[in-house]
Amino acid sequence: MFFYEGKLSRNNTISCGFCHIQEYAFTHHGHAVSHGIDDRLGIRNAPPIQNMAFLKNYTWDGVSHNLDERSLVPITTDFEMDSSLPEAVAKLNADTNYKKMFKAAFGDENITGERILKAISQFMATMISADSKYDQMKKGNAVFTAEENQGMALFQNKCAACHSGDLFTDESYRNTGMYYNSQFDDRGRYRVTLDWNDNMKFRVPSLRNVEYTAPYMHDGRFYSLEAVMNFYSENVENQPNLDPLLKQNGHIGIPMTASEKQNIITFLKTLSDKTFITNPKFAE
Repeated sequence: MFFYEGKLSRNNTISCGFCHIQEYAFTHHGHAVSHGIDDRLGIRNAPPIQNMAFLKNYTWDGVSHNLDERSLVPITTDFEMDSSLPEAVAKLNADTNYKKMFKAAFGDENITGERILKAISQFMATMISADSKYDQMKKGNAVFTAEENQGMALFQNKCAACHSGDLFTDESYRNTGMYYNSQFDDRGRYRVTLDWNDNMKFRVPSLRNVEYTAPYMHDGRFYSLEAVMNFYSENVENQPNLDPLLKQNGHIGIPMTASEKQNIITFLKTLSDKTFITNPKFAE
């Protein structure tokens, strides 16, 4: 209920679910960067909410690493919900229904900021996506087509160094040669560490449900997976701290032919989990 509760925002209009829409794997579909209260613009693309229980860090710059505290940022940030926990607690205290639910969940009617955050984080911990065609194939319950198998082999060769493991991310921060966008003035991990070596380093995102989560990159600059592939093969910028993996054998970026790109995209679509984006347990 909190995930879809507008009362957590200053004017009761914005909920978590406003920027994290289920059918798009809990991203803000069609928005390069998120729109919050009074239609104010943020500076980043809303990441999907999935498998957070297994991740060590959250957000594009990794400033957040405690799931219980994660929701405090959107609730209080001026261009997101622009509220505060005392303000939210006061509104919820006026609602007898919430008092009953707090008693059922926590043993008494006491509504506190800590309990609100814990309830949201417990909900997010249940949001597990593990039923894609890829997962079915791993269990022996589905068979890949020739293109999907080809795409998987190419992916393992060209992408899995960063997008590794069952979460399809090694949770590192890397400069992948994206040009600096002065409109948002976002230098990624540098904002957290103030170490210039971290300039333009962003968290390697999970690729699960990537078919549903357009637009892509930290500022939503690419509207299709084809555009992402073209960027990696042709448009990587050779910056001083460009990730060494994108600078091999005198080549900047990842060499890929048109058909290789299509096969990789075909494989990426096997990471789509329809049960996750239609699960009534996660719905409003």
